[in-house]
Amino acid sequence: MTKLTISQVLQRSRLLIGKSTSPELDVQLLLAEVLSQSSSYLYTWPERHLSAKQLEEFSDLLRRRIEGEPVAYLLGYQDFWSLRLQVSEDTLIPRPDTELLVEQALSLLADGHCRVADLGTGTGAVALSLASERPHWEIWACDYVVAAAQLAETNRAQHRLENVQVVTGSWFEPLQGKFQLIVSNPPYIEAEDEHLNAGDLRFEPRSALVSGFDGLLDIKYIISNASQYLQPNGWLLLEHGYNQGQAVQKLFVDNGFKQVHTEQDLGANDRVTMGQWLQQEDSEGQHVN
Repeated sequence: MTKLTISQVLQRSRLLIGKSTSPELDVQLLLAEVLSQSSSYLYTWPERHLSAKQLEEFSDLLRRRIEGEPVAYLLGYQDFWSLRLQVSEDTLIPRPDTELLVEQALSLLADGHCRVADLGTGTGAVALSLASERPHWEIWACDYVVAAAQLAETNRAQHRLENVQVVTGSWFEPLQGKFQLIVSNPPYIEAEDEHLNAGDLRFEPRSALVSGFDGLLDIKYIISNASQYLQPNGWLLLEHGYNQGQAVQKLFVDNGFKQVHTEQDLGANDRVTMGQWLQQEDSEGQHVN
């Protein structure tokens, strides 16, 4: 078998043109993984030869990528915020847009003691990122998929984030007590959305993507029940689709939230909507939660 150099193998990125939005980066990541080296190594030693075993392993990964399998699943990890997180086909792949959810949560509350819940935690990306920035926060990371919760716990242990408790259950079910902040990146894609049959989405779990005919089923449930679990003046923050900002704002307002507003992601798309649950008064003027 003819030995190939790193430089020659990198040229195989052309095979991904039209099948990936980042063919060169994909090949760099896969090759670096096979060689157990950094991406910079590839350009420092372009004339180094791959062994037959390395070339076979790389060729298999490239074939799977050409077939559409996400790079994160091929590597077994995804970088998010400041953390490297293990991923699996039981969870969504953490995406850069979701870092906005972390940014907004951090901007709302200071670094004192605070109880936070992350609903549908998946890999634990949001909960663990918050925990890494706010060591005094007490964070509950919830997911009803047992395999997802187990993966989140693995990531928690790997990063030694002792202020996170991973629990299994549907949405609010496993929570105890009330929280100053509830965050979630729930499913929000419409059941018939054509994008479900394209790109990485084909390989990710539908249960973590689809939420009813309009994509709002889970968001409606979370907004309508959140007040029972929020402390007075607590905040609810939700990620949603680029075209759902107005609909989600209306749901917040209709359910009694104040200070409702939407923040945009780096692509100038509506991405995170939030609202504050102010202390309510009953008909006799008494404060109720």
